[in-house]
Amino acid sequence: MLRSGIVPSRLQCFAATIAIAFCGICSAAQAAAPHWVASWGSSQMRATGDALPAQELAGATLRQIVHLSVGGDKVRLHLSNAFGEGAIVLDSVAVARRDAGGKDSIQPATQVAVRFGGQTSVSIPMGAEYLSDEIALPVAPLSDLVITVMVHQAPATVTFHAGARATSYVLRGDHVADARLDGAKTVTQWYFIAGIEVANPQAAGAVVALGDSITDGRGVTTDANERWTDVLAQRSVRNGLGVVNQGIGGNRILEDGLGPNALSRFDRDVLAIPGVRCLIVLEGVNDLGLLDRLATHPAAAHEDLVNGLENALRQMVERAHSHGLRVLGGTVMPFLGSEYYHPSEQTEADRLRLNQWIRTSGIFDGIVDFDQIMRDPLGPGYLAAEVDSGDHLHPNPAGYKRMGEAIPLSLLQ
Repeated sequence: MLRSGIVPSRLQCFAATIAIAFCGICSAAQAAAPHWVASWGSSQMRATGDALPAQELAGATLRQIVHLSVGGDKVRLHLSNAFGEGAIVLDSVAVARRDAGGKDSIQPATQVAVRFGGQTSVSIPMGAEYLSDEIALPVAPLSDLVITVMVHQAPATVTFHAGARATSYVLRGDHVADARLDGAKTVTQWYFIAGIEVANPQAAGAVVALGDSITDGRGVTTDANERWTDVLAQRSVRNGLGVVNQGIGGNRILEDGLGPNALSRFDRDVLAIPGVRCLIVLEGVNDLGLLDRLATHPAAAHEDLVNGLENALRQMVERAHSHGLRVLGGTVMPFLGSEYYHPSEQTEADRLRLNQWIRTSGIFDGIVDFDQIMRDPLGPGYLAAEVDSGDHLHPNPAGYKRMGEAIPLSLLQ
């Protein structure tokens, strides 16, 4: 601002005019930029023993199907090489709408080549995340999107998601444009794909579910989209909310399991999600169950574990709040009788203590009391029989439906 009584020079006036014009250009560019919101996601893991080896992926076409939540006018693909020990090289990538005639079938007229910086091939360095250019393919809410890639090179250790609960197809040679991949090998894993974003100016944002195998959907029917997050998505898309499932089977809060621990993946799997507004945390059963699975431990060890879980959850909430997110705490569901953990009375006491803290600590913006929703009224330490998959740990499809329907939509916004 010029001081009173000082007449601006021609140079000052010119500079001011340029500055105003530049700000106008920036504002117009920002106004024209798409409003990207996550419609689907998958937590990335280092390949385990059941993953396809690099030599089976290299030189092959890989077709993968994902079920979107919120729709949009355009899409953008998020690929990941987070755990690769070398580059991923893809000769071509394409997306299309799925044809109802077959699980691996595409609608050829809808297939669009995916570009990265204008190029149809891409090399993703070790440890890197890549976003595609925007893709002019409108997608409807709750629709299936087919991603087909021609893999030129895969690192010895690949990045994938083990518990896809969806069928993927692998066929030697370049078959990206084929309507169907006849004779393809099938696997129930996702490779390299971490997220689908949609351009939707009316979208209210995204809800991220951070969890373990119960969020990942163990016990659902393959390709049926029966996870509790799928049920929530069916309800929340009417409010313009996307739902992103960031569950990993065997996941723990404090230590690595089949995937990286929840605290270590928090930035990538929660804070970095486009448009995220709300986080639902349902973790802890694997931390609790593993302590005494093979040998009993003294009371002090149980005390330390529960204290550690409380502190870790507090860290998640504080970090999420610093980014403007609402956080809903999910209580740990019953698992007495579990064939895998065979929990002790002390383990059950740990669960009850942790749940009481989740309900009463006051750090969460809301509580989703999965424990109360899913327990047997006559034996509260056990899952109710009608929602139990049979292993007394994971719900069946009816149980996941109950979970997804019990979350008040008012808590998400």
